[in-house]
Amino acid sequence: MSLIVNLINFILHIDKYLGNIIQTYGFETYLIIFLIIFMETGFVITPFLPGDSLLFAAGAFAAIGALNIFVLFIAVAAAAVIGDTVNYHIGKILGKKIYESDTKLIKKEHLVEARDFYEKYGSLTIVIGRFIPIIRTFVPFVAGVGEMNYFKFLTFNVIGGVTWAGVFTFGGYFFGNLDIVKNNFGIIMIAIIVISLVPAVIGVLKKRVA
Repeated sequence: MSLIVNLINFILHIDKYLGNIIQTYGFETYLIIFLIIFMETGFVITPFLPGDSLLFAAGAFAAIGALNIFVLFIAVAAAAVIGDTVNYHIGKILGKKIYESDTKLIKKEHLVEARDFYEKYGSLTIVIGRFIPIIRTFVPFVAGVGEMNYFKFLTFNVIGGVTWAGVFTFGGYFFGNLDIVKNNFGIIMIAIIVISLVPAVIGVLKKRVA
C-alpha cells in the first residue's frame, strides 16, 4: 500500500522530484530517465514505474533549458526499443508455461489482458500498446511467448518506441510550460495516465458485458 501512495505522490509532484534530480545529477539525469523507461518496458515485474508522466515532465524541463530535448528524445526512444526487445526475449525464453506457473511477481490478469489485446490488434499491438500503461509492459512479453517473428516485432517495436518517445517528450516541450499546465501540473499528470488507461478499461468492460 505504501508503494502505491509513494508512487502517486511521485507522479503528483514529478516536476519537483525531477527538478531535484536534474540539479543533483546534471547530465546523468539522461541515464536515470533511460534506466526508468528501460525497466518499465523491459521487465514484466515493473509496470508500475512512471512512463508517460515522466516523459512529459522531462520535456517540460527541456523547454526551459534544463535538458536537451534531442538528447532526451534519443535516450527515451533507445530505452523504449531496447526494453521491449529484452522483454520479448524473456517471454520467448519462459514460453507459454508462464501462464500456468504460480508466481506473485507477475499478475496473470495483466498477462491475459495483454494477450487478448495482442490477439485483437495483431502486430499493431506493439505500437498501440505503447500508449497504454501496464499493457505496454506486457505486450512485448506476450509477443515473445507467442514467438512472433523477431524482425517483424523489431519493426513495430522501433515505430512504437520512437512515436511514443516523440509524442510525450515533445508534448511536454511544447505544452508543459503553458501557465495552465504549470499551475496544475500534478492534475495534468494524473489526467495523462487516466486518458492512457481508457482503452484498456473499455476493453475490460466490453469483456465483462459480453
